[in-house]
Amino acid sequence: MSDLSPNDLGPSDPGPSDPGRIYTAALVIIGDEILSGRTQDANAAYLAKWLGVQGIRLKEVRVVSDEMDAIADAVNALRISHDYLFTTGGIGPTHDDITVDAIAAALGREVIVHPDARAILADHYGDQLTQARLRMARTPAGASLIENPRTKAPGIKVDNIFIMAGVPMITQGMLAALDGKLPGGAPVLARTVAAWTQESRVADILKRTEKDNPGVQIGSYPFWREGKTGANFVMRSVSEAQLADVAHKLMAALAEAGIPPVDGEL
Repeated sequence: MSDLSPNDLGPSDPGPSDPGRIYTAALVIIGDEILSGRTQDANAAYLAKWLGVQGIRLKEVRVVSDEMDAIADAVNALRISHDYLFTTGGIGPTHDDITVDAIAAALGREVIVHPDARAILADHYGDQLTQARLRMARTPAGASLIENPRTKAPGIKVDNIFIMAGVPMITQGMLAALDGKLPGGAPVLARTVAAWTQESRVADILKRTEKDNPGVQIGSYPFWREGKTGANFVMRSVSEAQLADVAHKLMAALAEAGIPPVDGEL
């Protein structure tokens, strides 16, 4: 679980939620593979939607190379000019994953092996926890962790900076762990519909349902249990009435496709 709580946001964070205030965020996308065109970023669009549900507006996005100074300069500029700063990329197990080092340098902090992160990785990898994988337990001193339900290696929160993976599905899981925990313009509400099905069978249904209902974000979280594949579809909105309406529409669409829906989590 994430050890971040609404009352543990750090000295640079915006304080209690205020529905009448506009909260802003920025994103730094880190990676030479993005700038070379080899990889297309998918995190900015998802983050923008997720922040909107939280009552926070994404106001600026920068893409920087895997260079210490480039990362540090962007972080220091954007963490001051916005309530929140998110980064994606550069927190994996290889030598060129330098985001933690760059952000620690930008903040004037040392890099440590976070004991809770080490414990999470040790539990996940067991005797396969190599020195390379242990790099994913490194954080700036004084940081807290963000749960990663997919691959376990946690994200990192330090002051008003949220350091996340570059792989979109991993980032999306980390963001789900932050639902309702950041001060913003309005609290987020969630409702779950589930089904025993492969994600590929429902991808178009989920996309169409989200597109037809502005203000609702739908995340799909697959699992494998008892030899079967299933998925939980989590809908997020600031309106309880809208969630109820969209849940009804989604269950109807699933049933029409021959997929028995479950009102709730499996």
